[in-house]
Amino acid sequence: MVICETPDYLFPMLADIYYPIVEQGAYGNVKKSWVLDKSVACQFNKAGTANKQEIKPEAKLLLDSALVGRVKTDIRFSSEEEGHSLTNIVITNVRDKNSNVVYLETSGPRSGQPTIFEIATFEPLVGPFGNVEHYKLIIKRSENQAVDL
Repeated sequence: MVICETPDYLFPMLADIYYPIVEQGAYGNVKKSWVLDKSVACQFNKAGTANKQEIKPEAKLLLDSALVGRVKTDIRFSSEEEGHSLTNIVITNVRDKNSNVVYLETSGPRSGQPTIFEIATFEPLVGPFGNVEHYKLIIKRSENQAVDL
């Protein structure tokens, strides 16, 4: 069941949330089949770029691809209220209010497709009246962009 939230002025973007179906093979190998569960209203920006180089001059090029943002709902729970660990959630297809993909792979196995992100930090933001107002996220580009979604 795919649920889609409505964007607003605080959460002007949409992102797709995937959870895995985990299976174990005959030899004990674990296989994850990723399933689209919902699209959530969100907002993401580049994390901490004020005094930081994006590409560090070393023998290999390192791209710092962390984004900071927020979502309206607790994405640790699927649309069927099943809890998932943060390592079993991927975010992709982050798009603006006009449905344009914001973060897109330009090379490699997902060239031309939306970037896949993993969650680095997830925490609730509690307002002055003691209620959770939204959830703060730091997401990073997944090292494995070859995963089938």
